[in-house]
Amino acid sequence: MDYEKVFTVHINIKKTIELKNDDGDSVVMISFSGDASGKYFHGVVLDGGIDTQVVGNYGDRHTLSARYMLEGKDHTGEACRIYIENNGDVHKHRKDSSFRTFPNMITNSKALSFLNHELFVGEGVHTESGLDINIYWWT
Repeated sequence: MDYEKVFTVHINIKKTIELKNDDGDSVVMISFSGDASGKYFHGVVLDGGIDTQVVGNYGDRHTLSARYMLEGKDHTGEACRIYIENNGDVHKHRKDSSFRTFPNMITNSKALSFLNHELFVGEGVHTESGLDINIYWWT
């Protein structure tokens, strides 16, 4: 099995809202903007992008679930949108602080219809301006 980078979503964090309970568990909701670039697609993150992270008090869990929509052009030049639901777990044992996700996508692009049914993996990498999510297609 091989993989190919489909595109990168460049995330700019806008606002965070946090809840903590007496047990030390927390939920953080992060709104964001950004843009996407790559071989198959170029566009922007539409308003409403949100990442919800649940962090356990003892470090026993740190899950994330981001939902957002991109608008732009596919590699044929056609206008399109891509909805992304990106779920994952953050593992503190990773030395480089990156994390893995499993994105599910829906698009109205005929040229990108493979996004509707193939398997993908995402890699989150912290940058100076925010966060990059590299999305790879397992071919």
